[in-house]
Amino acid sequence: MFVRPLRRLLGRPLAVSYFHTTPTSWASRKVIKKFNLADIGEGITECEVIKWNVKPLAAVQAFDALLEVQSDKASVEITSPFDGTVKEFLVQEGQIAKVGSGLCLIETEEEYSDEQDALSEVVNKPASSLGENPNNNSAEQIFSRADLVFAAPSVRHFARQMGVDLGLLVPGSGKDECPIPPQHEDVVVDLGRTRYGMWKAMVKSLEIPHFGYSTTLDISALHDILPVLNAHIPTHYLPESSRPTTPLAIILCIYPTPSPGPVPESQQYTRLTYLPILIKTLSKAMIEWPLFRSSITPSSTPISDASKPTLTIRPNADIAVALSTPTGLYTPTLQSANTHSIYSLAAQLTHLSHLGRQVPSGLTTKEMPKRGGTITVSNVGAIGAGDFASPVLVPGGGVAIVAIGRAKWVWDVDRGDGSGERRLKVGISWSGDHRVVEGAELAAFVECWRGYVEHPQRLIGEGV
Repeated sequence: MFVRPLRRLLGRPLAVSYFHTTPTSWASRKVIKKFNLADIGEGITECEVIKWNVKPLAAVQAFDALLEVQSDKASVEITSPFDGTVKEFLVQEGQIAKVGSGLCLIETEEEYSDEQDALSEVVNKPASSLGENPNNNSAEQIFSRADLVFAAPSVRHFARQMGVDLGLLVPGSGKDECPIPPQHEDVVVDLGRTRYGMWKAMVKSLEIPHFGYSTTLDISALHDILPVLNAHIPTHYLPESSRPTTPLAIILCIYPTPSPGPVPESQQYTRLTYLPILIKTLSKAMIEWPLFRSSITPSSTPISDASKPTLTIRPNADIAVALSTPTGLYTPTLQSANTHSIYSLAAQLTHLSHLGRQVPSGLTTKEMPKRGGTITVSNVGAIGAGDFASPVLVPGGGVAIVAIGRAKWVWDVDRGDGSGERRLKVGISWSGDHRVVEGAELAAFVECWRGYVEHPQRLIGEGV
């Protein structure tokens, strides 16, 4: 409680009180300061932000741990230089920060006197009001207030990359009013941690001899049963607003229906797609073909005749799903897909999509275990209109990968009484690890899968 009075006494020269009729008043105001990445030595020029230890709008004190960064040589914990409130992250997890660039904005309190305030007013007055030449536009008269500009974090990040000071820009005219200016110069963008991981994985994929196989699946039967499945989605998978009202007579029955338990909002949905059905039928085919439930056993020694590689055959069908997210490509795993219902698989896919949309990504080792799927599914048809693709296997990514194209209605001349029929078909493109999967085995496995897709009634007979 004695800090501020003592500061007033020591900070005010004694001679000033003799020449001023009014004593100087002191107060505090909030200012936003940019906290920059300092030089951490050893010739390091940039670091990757691994983890923020605080959340936006969190209060911090000096020397509190703010974040962890990773350089080429070590992991470093960075602490706060002052007390305040973290207003905004300037670098997100997984992004690269240059030495000297901003890490975050922190709102702090600083003391000032009325003398300083008056001096600030004089400095900020236009040149014409000070009796100077109005045409003398010196740099000292321009003050940026970028911290007060209303802008999204992505906009601030892009402005920093382009060297644009948001505080000096004329306010915009509104949404969709101004066209984006054309780019006239090269822009160099650093690869983040996820994309750099994809870079390395794709380079390693050249070690795998790929065998490609493409065909189409007739999903007309799935199209016919999909409305029925959508009409009977279990209540606990529906959002609260879409759940039907239970009649009072049922509520008062002698013994209530067992409840499956609450389902998180991230797993709730109102409509099924073909993907969970295709994954369920694929898992049934994998149970019949143990080769596609296998993974190459990792070996710590170089391959030789004395130590030949082996396959580990799993008891259940672990299927990875290629997930395109704002931060890069991930392949979370649906473990033991054969033990789940179509509705349960749809809930898991919805949850994975929810985690992937977060920035930084919400996917963890729970969704992406070290032992991933033995088959990977890429639903490229959900984005483009292509029928086929050339999916690529990466080391540790299983023995095969399939890309599913967009479903299209086509005229099949081989159906019906000779005049043909209109059928819904989808193109599928496979790549198998030719070191362990023969071409005939992959073709036969796909035909086994076709048997379930084109005749989904089999799932009823086999108890799903």
